Amino acid sequence: MTDRPSGILAELREVSVEHRAPGSSLLNRDRVHALTSADLTVAAGETVGVVGESGCGKSTMVKVLVGLQRPTSGTVLVAGRDIWRSSTAERRRHIGRSVGMVFQDPSTSLNRRLPVERIIADPLDVQRWRTPRDRMHRVAELMRLVGLPASARDALPAHLSGGQRQRVAIARALALEPALLVADEPTSALDVSVRAQILNLLMDLRERLGLAMVLVSHDLQTVRRVSDRIVTMYLGRVVEELPVARVTHGRHPYTQALFSATPGLLRPMRPIPLSGPVPSAVRPPSGCPFRTRCWRATDTCATAMPPYADDAVEPTHRYRCFHPVTDPSDLHRAADPARGADRSVEEPA
Repeated sequence: MTDRPSGILAELREVSVEHRAPGSSLLNRDRVHALTSADLTVAAGETVGVVGESGCGKSTMVKVLVGLQRPTSGTVLVAGRDIWRSSTAERRRHIGRSVGMVFQDPSTSLNRRLPVERIIADPLDVQRWRTPRDRMHRVAELMRLVGLPASARDALPAHLSGGQRQRVAIARALALEPALLVADEPTSALDVSVRAQILNLLMDLRERLGLAMVLVSHDLQTVRRVSDRIVTMYLGRVVEELPVARVTHGRHPYTQALFSATPGLLRPMRPIPLSGPVPSAVRPPSGCPFRTRCWRATDTCATAMPPYADDAVEPTHRYRCFHPVTDPSDLHRAADPARGADRSVEEPA
């Protein structure tokens, strides 16, 4: 990856999000812990990939980042401003000009009653960007930028292919020239044949426009391909942040288990099986949330959430684990279904 500017565009500090659990009442006040004390920074020009199992809080994190979800606690800074200390109008104006959002399914995120031209122009109209004539010139420019033909200006979303609809969504997200683009599973709702096209488009736009990106994806190969840095989440918590070049040297057992399931020819790994179901977000385990499925867990892991520790080799690599993976032979034992791991023995951190 090329060198990136170091200015911070967006930052989450100790952000938590809780929802009332389905079926809760005055007597039963259970809460869903969607996000717990999450930290995230995005620097100018860098791409941050966010990975984890379904329900781990990835989408909640990016919704908080773009102002669609109010956090229960914590601070959200975008372009240096605490967005939740502003009025609704100020927040919308600031976020709209600073961040663009590409949603997972373009068939539901686009207004099906509006033609392409009006959809792309909508952010420009809302923010009263320049003159109406300038807005139409900007729409034409954006359509060329994302590879849409001029004939698509008057088309409704239903008349476009899935890939074309996502190009419209990308054009709309870039309308106000944001410095940060947030993409929540931007290719998962598309046919396999067009996923690579949209991914290549995003990579090209990143380089041409100098964009910073936050990419949420279940496709771990995609994340490794386009990201500068990867954030691993589990049960609403960030458990590891590491440069993409150090993915194979992840210290948290969950990061190792997650990427061991990714097929590869150059560095094939035996998948590390995780026993037991994912714990409930209503009643998460004490201490480290991964301990109930971790082959390295001990009684210490139940006492408290591990603090961040910095990797000795790479200072931008940090993780939250009392017993980090430092010996490759441990991964071979973990990948062996008959390993019979003894979880009662303390290992040095």
